[in-house]
Amino acid sequence: MVLKGLCERIVASKCTSKSSTETVDSTQVPAYLKAGSSDTVHSRSSGWAAAVRKVVTSGSMRRFHERVLGSSRTDISSSDGDIWLLGVCHQISQQESSGGVDTNNGLASFEQDFSSKILVTYRKGFDAIGDSKYTSDVNWGCMLRSSQMLVAQALLFHKLGRSWRKSVDKPVDKEYLKILQLFGDSEASAFSIHNLLQAGKGYGLAVGSWVGPYAMCRTWEVLARIQREKNDLGEPPLPMAIYVVSGDEDGERGGAPVVCIEDAFKHCSEFSRGQAAWTPLLLLVPLVLGLDKVNPRYIPLLHSTFKFPQSLGIMGGKPGASTYIIGVQSEKAFYLDPHDVQTVVNISGDTPEPNSTSSYHCNVMRHIPLDSIDPSLAIGFYCRDKDDFDDFCSHASKLAEESNGAPLFTVAQSRSFSKQVSSNDVSGDNTGFEEDAFLGTDHVNDAGTNEDDWQLL
Repeated sequence: MVLKGLCERIVASKCTSKSSTETVDSTQVPAYLKAGSSDTVHSRSSGWAAAVRKVVTSGSMRRFHERVLGSSRTDISSSDGDIWLLGVCHQISQQESSGGVDTNNGLASFEQDFSSKILVTYRKGFDAIGDSKYTSDVNWGCMLRSSQMLVAQALLFHKLGRSWRKSVDKPVDKEYLKILQLFGDSEASAFSIHNLLQAGKGYGLAVGSWVGPYAMCRTWEVLARIQREKNDLGEPPLPMAIYVVSGDEDGERGGAPVVCIEDAFKHCSEFSRGQAAWTPLLLLVPLVLGLDKVNPRYIPLLHSTFKFPQSLGIMGGKPGASTYIIGVQSEKAFYLDPHDVQTVVNISGDTPEPNSTSSYHCNVMRHIPLDSIDPSLAIGFYCRDKDDFDDFCSHASKLAEESNGAPLFTVAQSRSFSKQVSSNDVSGDNTGFEEDAFLGTDHVNDAGTNEDDWQLL
């Protein structure tokens, strides 16, 4: 388990937390970190679990997070080139501008764009989740919060457009408030952490436990369907189809995930109950791009996905510390951080209390090296209509052609066509894909590690 290595490094480096006024209630510590857990029958497991427990309970979450994710940086240099943030280029370098580039105020436009993105963080003080005693998701809910942020951006783009910016001197937009209300911390809010955990039980989601990107993507698929059935006569809370893109046998046999155009049509048709050939579409692509770290061959490809006009960023971070990555500049990855602990906020009606929405935004632009993120991640894309989806497929196909045989994902008209490509690979036809990378077969290097592993969570 990735946390085991983390804790061993913490213990080895003899890191200690200074006292903090923000301590964690013992009832909020994940069950498997408490004394008496069944995992403690193994002395070694007991050792590393105790190390985690000591770090989590003895200091602030910010210090614990920085030990996991690394100290975040907030400096931005024009010498590092332009910044791509969810499909928009903010030109802060001294180079000549090119077509389609946002040159207005450079860094200022980036800061406004960044601070307009919805931030969802740990909360404390909400109603207990289900039959548990948990009234906070501190220490374990970061992946759920990262996923909420990604879906919230999709709703922002759908309802208000990519150019929307949060204004401090204008009345709050009603559609914006409705979006925030969907992510409130109670069962009454459609996309609350309470409802996510209930919908994800079949994929292993449980109160107090960490979850991976693949299970998180599938959980959103389930929750969106549940909420759509509840609102049978009206517009569903998520007015778009969800398509979780996976490889062969739903990812069980490895291989680059395939965006199947026929499957996209199917998801849209099912969402509209046969009333429309196409609907807005949320694409979620869970990936594993290496063992302990992302294989370097994928870093340029990940960087390029932020240039897609349909980009919704990445759910990812470091082991045990998920974040929502929304932009890149050279080797930097800018992210929104769910690890700050905030008191629950109730946003109701069309005229919320002053500053009640401020906790849903951040003007501190943190970044980490893109090549330091966990190889287990999920990429999101939002396609408004069929033309937008076609444009996405064009970008994705071009990116696959530039991947030197190791694409993040591929595009095919049908599943039978994608299988035919795999068959041609085995027979030696020149399809542009390396056999081991596309089919997911293990390639063992001289050091004995599976550098080119391809599989889904």
